[in-house]
Amino acid sequence: MASWNVRRVTSQDAARMRALRLEMLADSPLAFLETLAQAAQRSHESYRQRIAQASTGDSVAQFVAAPADDGRLIGHAGGTVAPDFPGETVIFAVYVTPAYRGGKVVADLIEAVTDWSRAAGRDRTLLEVVVGNDRALRAYEKLGFSDTGERVPHPVIPTLTELRMRRTA
Repeated sequence: MASWNVRRVTSQDAARMRALRLEMLADSPLAFLETLAQAAQRSHESYRQRIAQASTGDSVAQFVAAPADDGRLIGHAGGTVAPDFPGETVIFAVYVTPAYRGGKVVADLIEAVTDWSRAAGRDRTLLEVVVGNDRALRAYEKLGFSDTGERVPHPVIPTLTELRMRRTA
């Protein structure tokens, strides 16, 4: 059985986070807010700055999963404070590399974001899923998220709709 570690990003993760981000966008282009081409054009320094911002503090955090036996990144989940959702953490950019899907990696990543959220005094988490992404919907339901009934337009692709899910941390 493979094992992995989940931890908050550090500034040393910039190159590996760039590689994982490009993988995420190639694998699931509708799930994220930028295109593969946009991400590929961003400089290493841009990735380093983003990672540095997400490595400390209570307003934004990113967590990664890596196998215990090597340094490659196999998963990611972030959390942020959004003005539209005071007192909640909005979970973003959840991704697990295909070879590790269907197991506990996604649960461990979501729990890391939830623990960070709780420590920052926010006891509710919110995420959005593209309508029709039933695999993700089922995974989040298994983790205790409930469909709020809210439907919102996808922020980048207006023909798609996202559904909101919440859970108490």
